[in-house]
Amino acid sequence: MTPQLIEARYIQNYRVWLRFSDGTEGEIDLKNELWGEVFEPLKDLIKFSQVQLHPELKTLTWPSGADLAPEFLYKKLRPSDTSHEATANMK
Repeated sequence: MTPQLIEARYIQNYRVWLRFSDGTEGEIDLKNELWGEVFEPLKDLIKFSQVQLHPELKTLTWPSGADLAPEFLYKKLRPSDTSHEATANMK
């Protein structure tokens, strides 16, 4: 089961900092993930920077209605998904 996303903040460009309930944290670049009709408006950095943590769904959302699943975000932070050591280098 994927830990809960508990904190998120916009950094710059298409980078977002995330923290999950198991302590996994770090920055991810979402530039290459913005494909498809729902994500097209987010290629505008002003719109992308409006990212927020949805209080109930506990995932990234934007006013345009776009969102990204917490499972996807967690895997982006921990591609090997075998140890917490991977996140220590992402800060």
